[in-house]
Amino acid sequence: MSVKEVYSHSEHHMKRSIETLKENFMKIRTGRAHTGLLDHITVDYYGCPTPISQVAQLGLADARTITVQPWEKKMVAVVEKAIRNSDLGLNPATSGDIIRVPMPPLTEERRRDLTKVVRSEGEEAKIAIRNLRRDANGKIANLVKEKEISEDDERRAQTDIQKLTDKYIAEVDALVAEKEKEIMTV
Repeated sequence: MSVKEVYSHSEHHMKRSIETLKENFMKIRTGRAHTGLLDHITVDYYGCPTPISQVAQLGLADARTITVQPWEKKMVAVVEKAIRNSDLGLNPATSGDIIRVPMPPLTEERRRDLTKVVRSEGEEAKIAIRNLRRDANGKIANLVKEKEISEDDERRAQTDIQKLTDKYIAEVDALVAEKEKEIMTV
């Protein structure tokens, strides 16, 4: 394995950590409605756990209401139950074959709790990135031991990996700050 391969491998995995953080942030509810909140909820569709987005059309009625329209009439009750039993604390209401999911306004205390969750998610992403840096530096040290690269190359590679790490840590901080601002905006 070369220094370039170690670097590109680390960068790829650091990007993946950022993507995972963004996905986790999508699940954290703010005051506004968006269909991404329901992405991780699955329903029993003919004995197979299936994401809601694959058995129903998701949309927004207004800024505080998500509409869910199952493609099959018999799925209405199943989808409604799945939303009600999810960890989001939502209370869907069915009218005909359309399920309306109103977003209750967040209390100040709940907003503060959500910002703590956001910070902890951000910290986990930073830890993952730092672990990738450690692994990359270990691989580079092995290259020096095997005399595939010089110590000067090792220092240059470690500097490059540190710059990469700093870049992604800064991106995590920016995402956390943006999400906190979004949550605290009434």
